[in-house]
Formats: sequence, C-alpha cells, structure tokens
Amino acid sequence: MKELPQTLFDVYALALPAGLAFGNDLPCGAWTSGNDETLGVLTRNDVNGTYGCLVMRRRVDNVWTTLKREVGIPGEWRATEAIKPFLEGSPPREPIPSGIRRRAPLWDTEGVEPSNIFQSLAQPSRRIGAWMLNQLYLAMPNPDQNWVRDCQTENFHTRLWEACLLACFREQGLRVEQEFPSPDFRISNRAGGEAWVEAVTTNPPVRYEHYGAEPSDAPEDRKEKLIGPAAVRYAKTIRSKLQKEYHLMPHVRGKPFALAVADYHAPSSMVWSREALPCYLYGQFPKVVEIDGEQVAVEEEVKVLLGAEGIPAGLFCSDQYSYLSAILFSNGCTLPKLSRVGISAGAAEKEYRYVRIGEFYDRTPGALVGIPFCMDVASQEYKDLWQPYGYEPWSAELEVYHNPYASYPIPDALLPEATHWRMIDGEGICRAFYPYSILRSRTLVQKASDPMPTLDQILGKRDAT
Repeated sequence: MKELPQTLFDVYALALPAGLAFGNDLPCGAWTSGNDETLGVLTRNDVNGTYGCLVMRRRVDNVWTTLKREVGIPGEWRATEAIKPFLEGSPPREPIPSGIRRRAPLWDTEGVEPSNIFQSLAQPSRRIGAWMLNQLYLAMPNPDQNWVRDCQTENFHTRLWEACLLACFREQGLRVEQEFPSPDFRISNRAGGEAWVEAVTTNPPVRYEHYGAEPSDAPEDRKEKLIGPAAVRYAKTIRSKLQKEYHLMPHVRGKPFALAVADYHAPSSMVWSREALPCYLYGQFPKVVEIDGEQVAVEEEVKVLLGAEGIPAGLFCSDQYSYLSAILFSNGCTLPKLSRVGISAGAAEKEYRYVRIGEFYDRTPGALVGIPFCMDVASQEYKDLWQPYGYEPWSAELEVYHNPYASYPIPDALLPEATHWRMIDGEGICRAFYPYSILRSRTLVQKASDPMPTLDQILGKRDAT
C-alpha cells in the first residue's frame, strides 16, 4: 500500500458519479496498489465516528470502476483491513462489463490528422495539463462516440469545455449523468435539486488555427466592446441552441434547463469578452458618468446590439424565454487551466513556471476596473486564494446568470461554489463563493530558471491565455 496525496485523490474522485460528495463520511486516508491500478480510501463519519471504505480500480480501458463502497464500520482497524486485500501485489485491471462500450484511448491518433492545439499537449510544458485532460475524459460517464476524434481535431475546444464542466460539477459534489444524447448533462444533488445542461461554444464565422494565433484586441470603443461583435456572437450562439427546443424533450420538460457557454469566437477573446454576455442577457450597458466629482458606472438600457443585423438585446428582460433557467459561463476553459489546477495542487514541475497575470473583480460599489495581480501558480500566495481546497478549483471562474423570468429557476444550492448573478429591481446582484473572482487573465509559461517577472514588467505581454 502506497499513500496517495489528498489532491491526487481529488482528481481520481471526479470519476465517481457524484464526485467529491461524501456527505458526513469524509476521506481521511488513501492508498494505491503497487501498480497504481487500484486505490483504497478510508472514510470517517464526522457525526457518529464510524468508518468506511471505498475501493476503485482501473478497467482494461483505463476507466475507474468502484469495487467496494461501505460505511458504518465500527472501528478504523476493521475498515482498513477491508481495504488491504484489494491493494496487495499488482492486481490486474477489471474487465469491461457486458453492454458497456470500450472507451477509446484519447491519445490514439492513428488515421487522424490531429489539430495543432491537440498536438501541443505533447510539449514538455504541457505534460501535467495533458494528463489532466485524459483524467477528465476517463471520468465522463458516457461521452459520445465522436468525443475522442472531435477532441483530436477541429472541435477540441467544444470537448475541452465539456470536460471542464464535468470537473466543475463533480468538484461541487453533483451527481452527473449522460443517459441521453442531449442535453449533455443532467446534474443533481442529494437535496433533490436537478437541472439539465447543454454545453456550447461561440465559434468564429471563419475557422482559424487556435494554437499560436496572435491574440485579438478588444475594441477600443467601450460600447463596441460590450454590445458589439462579442455580444452578437453570444446572441447568435445562444439563439441557435434555443431553436433546438431542448426544453420540450420528455426527459427535460418541467425541469430547470441551462446553456453553458464558453467563448472562442476570436483568438484569446475570452480575455476581454466576458462583460459582453451580461450586457446582452440583461439589456444593460454600464455607462461611466461623473457624480459628485467621481466617475462611477450606471446602467443604461440597451434594446438592440450594435451591428447591421439589429439583434435584440435583453434575452432575460421578458418571459419569452422563461424555459431557459440560466446561462452558465466561464472564461477559464483553456489549456493552461488544465495545468494550473494540477500545479497549484502540488504536481511536480521542475522545468517550467506558470505565472498567472490578470485582474480580480473589484467588489467596491461603482468600481470601474479590476484589481491587477501577478502570481506564481505554485506559490502559497496563489494557493491561499482558493480555500477550502488550497489549490485552484475547477469552479473558480464558473458563473451563473439567472433568468428572472425562469419558470423553473436553478437554486444557488445546486451550484454552491459558482458565482451567481441576478437582476433584482434593475440592479445586478452578485453572490460569490470565493473571495477572489477572476475578471480576466493570461498565463505565462516560462523556464523555471528564469527570474519571476513583476507585474509592471509583464503588463502588456501577449502570451497564451
């Protein structure tokens, strides 16, 4: 039996149906077999003091399967003894159950011309992120048959977004199911809350090679930035998905339904396009005015987005789309995200340093700009931002924009670690789980031997997001 770090178990536990939801039976020790193909976990109930055990083993296709899960064992010794036989020697992998499709290897590109961004995962600086993406893929309950080929080729970001969503959901202890071809996920919690979620990405009118592309600049004009091309792309993407009428499917009818949106409409556009989404959804443009000698932001109503097409703004300004409960969003679904989670959790990276540069959301009323930061992802300073995990969580950038006219609202408790936005009496109200919310950021990957840059030195650099 080899001791398994808690942070590594947190990754493997994403393969459990409800991820990190252990209720009162909390993990208090974990070990692996000699060949690392089996792991055993000791749990302790923080109410009655009894113990439990969980045993997981890889299948022949590398997917985790649960061999034993038991609680209420009277005594630590008995629970530990129940685990030991599964970890002795180097037990073989489990066979694939009858009727279950064999999971295709993510790295088998035979007969496929992989995209440049997929090939970039083979770079030494991406090894932790590549490993993490594979773990998320293997944790998915039932990815469709095209998942691997899509990920390897032109739909890499769509599949990356689905993988990150799975991690966000199960990190928060949600049961995630994929019993139907669509929507992509059914999520539920122990309290009986549930919702259906369809993942979608905003894509460019003309495809481009994402990897190595020169980052796009935000429009200099504030209105153009917030209710111009980015808002138009959000609008077109969302309305296209709504035309599929997921809410009328028998398994979705009468249940909360949300779209989960990530933006890739231009190179590195997610660095600056986030604010355009709420402007479109709530039909409000934050206008800068001077009051009592100070510049503050006030909301100005917007009925139509900029552009020749005259697309209406304010998707959530009437009950026309009451069947859409909310829009989920993240501007952090990137290649560096895969690495940052692992590195901040303690994964050894001796050759490279990951430096995150960006702006925290300033919660001061009327604040116009964010709070700049520049941090080494492996530093204690960075880890301390993300309590109680102590490393960057998958849900750090996850936001939920609620539809005030929703027929079936999504309660905050269903996604407790997301940032929730609601429009109440014309004012945007925010409830955040983490004290620090990232407005925008870039990640610099540098040689570990190079000196750590200062914020002043790095502002304006245009490295991979």
